[in-house]
Amino acid sequence: MAFDIPTLRTERLDLLPPSAACADLYRTFYTDADASASYGGPLSVVGSWTRLASDLGSWHLQGFGVWVLRDRARDELVGVCGFWQAPGWRRELTWWLLPRHRSRGFAQEASEAAVAHAYDVFGWETVETYMVDTNDQARALARRLGGEQIERFVAPDGAERDLFRIPRAANPPCRLPA
Repeated sequence: MAFDIPTLRTERLDLLPPSAACADLYRTFYTDADASASYGGPLSVVGSWTRLASDLGSWHLQGFGVWVLRDRARDELVGVCGFWQAPGWRRELTWWLLPRHRSRGFAQEASEAAVAHAYDVFGWETVETYMVDTNDQARALARRLGGEQIERFVAPDGAERDLFRIPRAANPPCRLPA
């Protein structure tokens, strides 16, 4: 079954389908213990490839997944943003950036585009995200996106997490044609 993964475009970013061309991005992130600590890392090089394959496969198996973020000004891959859900887990908005690309607003810009796509194209009634208690940056971004904590739950890995509902933006970001 062929499935076309959409490409999104924001003011500074292209949100691209994951592909083998992203292997270095995934390897750099997931083999860095500090960068990937909140995302199951560190992983081996093979583990990072497996994560890339899983992210691509999510689109084909579930009809949604993450996009790879390209900073157009530098023509550089900087991270990922989109949606993730494994069996037994809640569907969530997720993102990660290479450390050198953090604190530039990329995660928020990409998240706003992904959330708008979820409501407007996927037709979802709600978008949610959650994070481990120690991920203060993710919690702050959820709040900047207008997220409201709606529940505390125990995830399948046994850890408690706060669940945030991310609303449809009052002024959705301009998504430029890809």
